[in-house]
Amino acid sequence: MTNPLSPDLRGTLYERIGPDALRSLLERFYRHVAADPSLADLFPGHQHAALWAVTLEKQFAFLSGFLGGPPLYHQRYGHPRLRARHLPFAITPGRARAWLACMRAALQESPEIGADTAAELYTALSRVAVQMVNSEE
Repeated sequence: MTNPLSPDLRGTLYERIGPDALRSLLERFYRHVAADPSLADLFPGHQHAALWAVTLEKQFAFLSGFLGGPPLYHQRYGHPRLRARHLPFAITPGRARAWLACMRAALQESPEIGADTAAELYTALSRVAVQMVNSEE
């Protein structure tokens, strides 16, 4: 099995998705997250659109580099230290599954992202979600 984040003949996931489609995906994703009571409260000030915009922008910056594009997060904020940044929040297996369900729904609503590319992205993010779990149910 190949690493889904490695470039192949089709390019990196970032190149295949593109920045515009990635941003649109994240807009859809955060609409799902905001509607999920088990997730929305994990985001400080989740009732305020401006704070959601900051969250979306940080996620876009992180995913850009994670998917093989420009290292925007590193340039703007330093090393992501994902697990450490998530430790203040109770990330349970259920919340990880809910987060992934929001991503799956957003991917299904993103016709500009091909099915194979969407499956690769989902697989990669599934591994990240499991790593973020830091609490029991």
